[in-house]
Amino acid sequence: MGSLDIKQESSPYTMTNPLDSEEFRKQGYMVIDFLAEYYKSLEKYPVRSQVEPGYLRKRLPESAPHKPESMDTILKDIQTDIIPGLTHWQSPNYYAYFPSSGSTAGLLGETLASGFNVVGFNWISSPAATELETIVMDWLANMLNLPNSFTFSGNGGGVMMGTTCEAILTTITAARDTFLNKYGPDTISKLVVYGSDQTHCSFFKSAKIAGISPSNFRTIKTTRSNSYSLLPESLKSAIEADLKNGLIPLFLVATVGTTSTAAVDPLGPLCDVAKEYNMWVHVDAAYAGNACICPELRYMINGVEKADSFSFNAHKWFLTTLDCCCLFVKNPNALVRCLSTNPEYLKNKATDTQQVVDYKDWQLTLSRRFRSLKMWMVIKSYGVDYLRNFLRSHVDMAIYFEQMVKKDKRFEIVVPRSFALVCFRVCASAVIQCCGQKFLEEEKLNEINSELLESINSVGKIYMTHSLVDGIFLIRFAVGATLTEVHHVTYAWKLIQEHATIVLGKRSPKNIISSQCE
Repeated sequence: MGSLDIKQESSPYTMTNPLDSEEFRKQGYMVIDFLAEYYKSLEKYPVRSQVEPGYLRKRLPESAPHKPESMDTILKDIQTDIIPGLTHWQSPNYYAYFPSSGSTAGLLGETLASGFNVVGFNWISSPAATELETIVMDWLANMLNLPNSFTFSGNGGGVMMGTTCEAILTTITAARDTFLNKYGPDTISKLVVYGSDQTHCSFFKSAKIAGISPSNFRTIKTTRSNSYSLLPESLKSAIEADLKNGLIPLFLVATVGTTSTAAVDPLGPLCDVAKEYNMWVHVDAAYAGNACICPELRYMINGVEKADSFSFNAHKWFLTTLDCCCLFVKNPNALVRCLSTNPEYLKNKATDTQQVVDYKDWQLTLSRRFRSLKMWMVIKSYGVDYLRNFLRSHVDMAIYFEQMVKKDKRFEIVVPRSFALVCFRVCASAVIQCCGQKFLEEEKLNEINSELLESINSVGKIYMTHSLVDGIFLIRFAVGATLTEVHHVTYAWKLIQEHATIVLGKRSPKNIISSQCE
């Protein structure tokens, strides 16, 4: 039987190999140059995208191209069609949600990880990927001054995931199985999970996926007088009420830096309550955990030594590009017993020795990315001292912004500043004075602040977001973009003042009468 004789040059499919090193070099330089110019000119773009829903379908062809297009053409299309639809999270005038701080080291670390493109589900599939992750997670634990029980040397350990949603789902699933293995699967309908009315929505989504009945989700009310922190006595009352009804407390999420106001739950006292009932306690420090590498802010996680797990998102405020959630657990075996898989095609001698970590058994998915490489590059490139000062600079800018707000009597701070988040609004007295009214309903005040926020965001000069807490519409000013400097904060405040003058001016009796006469 003759061998096939394929003449490469005559094939209709002949083209440069998709991983040709010289072509990669050429196109890679083009992309890096494109991004460098993007960062250089970031401030010329409206921070919040100004496009309408469906804009992109009108610009792009209905079907995919059959012939290759050059990188030059593709980059021109990105500039023309994609960038207008971006909200620019790296802009120095971005103060919305929480930050997603980037850096040269983080971006290039991501590039290297994508370039190697390893799938490190177990040790043997890429030993460096696993071992670097264990080392970097222990570095982070030391930077945060976490107890030794959260490190590999203390029989705990850390794992990098995509987001906090994964971390919470993983830990609640481990807690569930630990309980059910002891008391039987029929008790799942009685299991109850607890959080506050400020706990991130991912908690209850995770509980639902884990099979906990939505009727057994406890959202414990917080109050403004306690800065929206979850009180231990409120938790205990909720637990006792459930026990009287024959239910079983399973899991508590305590938060350090809630999404709405960056409130901090008292970890130690909450853990003390939870441990009376043998509950799993997870500490969600997605945003604020980053700042706790600063010794002066470490007290915010005092009591974490009593928790079972702790997580923070390095992609929020640690110069590490999305995605990178760092989860620490005291008992990795709880995850492994719940999540391990060992099919024949994954068996190997290294795993059999039980001397290596197979991270596939610490997470929901099998495949995983080489996230530790970018985190390692960030830490090596900048060092702990610089990272601490980077975080401190944002806290200082938030303090500066808070001071400016307090000086303008038309505004009020809704809750005391926490970390680098300032929550403020136009106050009722300013509206009453402007409109000549004697009384102002909260709903009307919320409407005015909502109008102010949209007035500011629609211009595109800065971008902020809001929350509604205990019926109060508040504007969130979250400092954290890598490129933000003091003069950007000063500019933002002046812009806010200008728009407040316009919005309040519309409601003055003189302007109302004038508009009615037109």
